[in-house]
Amino acid sequence: MMDISDSQSASAQLDTDTLFDAPPMAEQERMVEAVLFASAEPVTLRELAARMPHGCKPAEALGHLQSRYDGRGIRVVQVGDAWAIRTAPDLRFLMERETVEQRKLSRAAIETLAIIAYHQPITRAEIEEIRGVSVARGTIDQLLEMEWIRLGRRKMTPGRPVTFVVTPNFLDHFGLESARDLPGLKELRSAGLLESRPPPGALPLGGRDDEDEVEEQAELFPDTAEVAEASEAGPTEAEPRETP
Repeated sequence: MMDISDSQSASAQLDTDTLFDAPPMAEQERMVEAVLFASAEPVTLRELAARMPHGCKPAEALGHLQSRYDGRGIRVVQVGDAWAIRTAPDLRFLMERETVEQRKLSRAAIETLAIIAYHQPITRAEIEEIRGVSVARGTIDQLLEMEWIRLGRRKMTPGRPVTFVVTPNFLDHFGLESARDLPGLKELRSAGLLESRPPPGALPLGGRDDEDEVEEQAELFPDTAEVAEASEAGPTEAEPRETP
């Protein structure tokens, strides 16, 4: 007579025999490599898991594949929440002749795109406030058509205006992992894209000039201001005293 433990072990053995074992990790790497190479767009981990056999670990396979391509002519890079195979950054100059510029963005579109990238999520009214001019509908439509921006969440403000954010296509085009990798002020100044000096007529840092600071001190410390004025006027001759 078979006891309970024997029946449980037999059932477990039957379940194991009916399931397919996951391929070796080396084979999983080959699968991930093939999918990334053939895909025209970055692929997420969920999409990889859906294509690979049951039991595979696409995240682990990606890690091994990324290490294997380290230092090679192509690399496995993360683009937002997805992964793709891209040319190594130091070899991009070899592809310059293969680059075809399809269309140029207008100055207004470039400014709008930069504002969205650095201030996302941002509304149309906020973009116009930063630029100081109204944003034409064609500018937003062009960026939406290029799939460099998309509609974000509505703001919890009166009117519930929609916001705009950049897309993974924008990050992929500029070789960014996330919007946090955008260059900062120091990097933009060192690249010559921003002036290090303030424009003519602008106040120094702090928003005040020296005269404003002196006037403010005079209001706070009137006695000190009188002494300062007297010292600036120079020494004066002492008036003779009358003796009784």
